[in-house]
Amino acid sequence: MRTLIDLTINEAVLEKTVQRAKEQNVIVPTIAQMKNPDLIPQEIKDRLKEVDPQALDPINLFRISWYNEPKEHGGLYNANKLPNYVEIPSEISGVKARILAMSGKFFPIGAHKVGPAYACLVPRLVTGQFDPTYNEAVWPSTGNYCRGGALLSNLLGCKSIAILPENMSAERFNWLKKVADEIIPTYGSESNVKEIYDETWRLKRERPGKAIIFNQFGELINHLWHYEVTGSAMQSIYEAEKTEKSKLAAVCLTSGSAGTLGAGDYIKDHYQGAKLAVGEATDCSTLLNNGFGEHWIEGIGDKHVPWIHNVKNSDMLIGIDDADALRLFRLFNEPAGHEYLKTLGIKDDVLEKLTWTGISGCANIIMAIKMAKYYEMTEDDCITTVLTDSSAMYQSRLAEMDEEFGKYSVAQAAVDHAVAALENDIDYVEELTYASKKRVHNLKYYTWIEQQEYNVDDLNAQWYDYDNYWGKLHTMAPELDALVEAFNKKTGLVK
Repeated sequence: MRTLIDLTINEAVLEKTVQRAKEQNVIVPTIAQMKNPDLIPQEIKDRLKEVDPQALDPINLFRISWYNEPKEHGGLYNANKLPNYVEIPSEISGVKARILAMSGKFFPIGAHKVGPAYACLVPRLVTGQFDPTYNEAVWPSTGNYCRGGALLSNLLGCKSIAILPENMSAERFNWLKKVADEIIPTYGSESNVKEIYDETWRLKRERPGKAIIFNQFGELINHLWHYEVTGSAMQSIYEAEKTEKSKLAAVCLTSGSAGTLGAGDYIKDHYQGAKLAVGEATDCSTLLNNGFGEHWIEGIGDKHVPWIHNVKNSDMLIGIDDADALRLFRLFNEPAGHEYLKTLGIKDDVLEKLTWTGISGCANIIMAIKMAKYYEMTEDDCITTVLTDSSAMYQSRLAEMDEEFGKYSVAQAAVDHAVAALENDIDYVEELTYASKKRVHNLKYYTWIEQQEYNVDDLNAQWYDYDNYWGKLHTMAPELDALVEAFNKKTGLVK
């Protein structure tokens, strides 16, 4: 049987891990609880009421959920049992299709990336493959993922090493300085993923057996977490919003680590005919054009195809100009932008939710607009997407743009709306054939087999043994949850 997620137990280390969790008062949530907060014990919910959502408190592991109340302080889970989301009005999108964008703002750290970080750590934690009393947790990232990893490491009382490009936003570095034990800035921006990988190899050589790499781009549990948790959350939004004539037509997601694309697999498994579109910056179009370059859609890495991208299940590639994403970001987050949007009839409650949109979220919305135009979708078609983080992570970028381009005005907002949304066309859109999917899949060879020493047989299995690879992966959550429950029982922290 192929090993997709290694759940081999090291009993000796597991004893130390259980003891450390007991000392740090760490209770580990299951994937099932993240999908459905109703399954969380009442005693834990009672404790959550007393803890700030962004506090460095282990109880906030139970806020790794799309269902958190949209409150900056306190709060539990939404009474309507729906995730936080905003429907992008057609007055903004310029298309008839309904765009349902799910927000990650109310996760701990203010971004959903804490979920994949949890997912990558937990299998090794509950099996004894990671010793928090000795090992160092290394989190290679283009931004939010290493913040999630630093938070989890802090809660476990183990050393964290955050690796991210030096040109990421100041907010990321300022947060990490307070939480991470070591920060390694690498050359370039979000486009420079290889430099991050090179740094992980240096650490493995210099600290053999001590530095443990949690590589979100290569850990299949990242895909599984999104398949189960993000996919089911998308489903709950659609089911609440659908009409008699509605159909869930598509999921639009930028690639990044490719973890969120697992949610697209979930939607395709549950809704016949739904399509999955994968986005990237045209300024660095690797999937579309085997290219190079750099861009400013923060958080989506490039110049490679992530190991965990199920390419064979992707239907379309869409390129987004980073300038368009930044235009939409200013429109959604500047007072003059809101003043302009009010002239279109956009209500205050929607304007507030638009501030839940970070730069990559704007790119996802632009993707949805382009896809809706390509397929000439109607008001009966629904497209789901995610807003990884919010404007809170990019206030420095707004200040930089004000300095470079001048104070934002209503007139500029009208221009940005027209360019980024209303007049955005179907250029840089490729509907994938069998042959073009295989072309993208084969690009994995250069990163993962030649550089990262993954197994070529596994690469071939992703394509030729689909059901026993991706199909099997999608069934593994209960097996992992059983180990989590056993771990919590050993700590004695759950009554």
